[in-house]
Amino acid sequence: MSVAFGLDFGTSNSSLAACVDGNAELLDIDRDNPVKMSLKSVLYFLRENKETRSFVGFDAVRKYIETEAAGRYMQSIKSFLPDQTFDKTEIFNKYYELEELIGFILRTIKKRGEEILNRDVTSVVLGRPVSFSEDPEKDKLAEKRLYKAAQLAGFKEIIFQLEPVAAALSFENKLGYGEEKNVLVGDFGAGTSDFTILRASKNYQIKPDRSEDILASDGVYIGGDLFDSDIMWEKICKYYGKDVKAKSLMSNNFSSLPSDITNKLKHWNLIPLLRSKNTLYSISNYKYLTDNDDKYLIQNLENLIKDNYGYMLFQAIENAKCELSNSDLSSVFLSNYDILINETVLRSEFEKYITDKVLKIEECVKSVIKNAAISEDAIDAVFLTGGSSYIPIIQKVFKDRFNPAIIKQSDAFTSVAYGLGLHAKLLL
Repeated sequence: MSVAFGLDFGTSNSSLAACVDGNAELLDIDRDNPVKMSLKSVLYFLRENKETRSFVGFDAVRKYIETEAAGRYMQSIKSFLPDQTFDKTEIFNKYYELEELIGFILRTIKKRGEEILNRDVTSVVLGRPVSFSEDPEKDKLAEKRLYKAAQLAGFKEIIFQLEPVAAALSFENKLGYGEEKNVLVGDFGAGTSDFTILRASKNYQIKPDRSEDILASDGVYIGGDLFDSDIMWEKICKYYGKDVKAKSLMSNNFSSLPSDITNKLKHWNLIPLLRSKNTLYSISNYKYLTDNDDKYLIQNLENLIKDNYGYMLFQAIENAKCELSNSDLSSVFLSNYDILINETVLRSEFEKYITDKVLKIEECVKSVIKNAAISEDAIDAVFLTGGSSYIPIIQKVFKDRFNPAIIKQSDAFTSVAYGLGLHAKLLL
């Protein structure tokens, strides 16, 4: 039995496919992850009994919550690949290079895949974006680092394939030999939304280098995490003192919570940063200066920080957001930690919150078509992947511009990995 992996190392979630005797199949490498068939691309380091332990995926999230953020939590590590200023970081008096950190994640993915297949696998097709950076030197650095991380994880035969090419491979495989089609791939991640137009064709021989088939590529730093933050700010932050005014002891002036507090409140992974002694002291003073009727709201904020339940709160927010893709209303529900939240969110409200971001996405789509130097009518297929691709107002951007019949919804989180698995035939 010949086996090679197709591995999609993502900014927020990673997924794995195995090419077994020429057939691709997805592997469930993090069964506890709410995002099925994927592993959270996060690391958590904890110092216990004078020993540093590392946790990966949902295990890292769980340990982070259990230990009340006592260790070092790291996410979005992929985004640092082209960053020349990020060389190494100190964790509990030991320095780790970026490649080592990513290697922890890739090694865990490799090990879990091997356990499922009950055999060693040392060959992998790694996904990579069309461009890690507009700077060619930074782009080379990013790929070099990812390659080294894969080596540290234990892979011996490593090749790269472009992520949008992988996402479109299932479509390409259905073409007749010699047939060519122009495909627009929209990949909506947690932190970015990327768009690529590529020339798809069916050939007798699989081409390892598909860069010449990329007609244009562009992206914006807008993704699912920002949409969650919008709901948090517009609907939920009021439960934590967003609108509370405190009267100054020295004058009749009123003030709101400091922006450095409310800005962190919008992101679950930044909430633990509010646990510093000075910040908690500042919040306590603020509570003292508020009206008695509002003190409980600032107490909610203190509980959120001290009990470290930001992750659970944002899970409730994300669930509500996802429900809005199929319903006109949903609710953010949380009943724990001395608070009850049952806040209705209308789809129309949500769409209003993210309108400015959707307009930027639309402009990016226009830009990539213009840069490809082809007409909209020359686009033969549109592939949308990633969780936010299911949001109706985002789908409307494409339905208004293209014939709905050519728009295909790829599996939100695994289409790239599956395509990489198909491409792994090259290694068999």
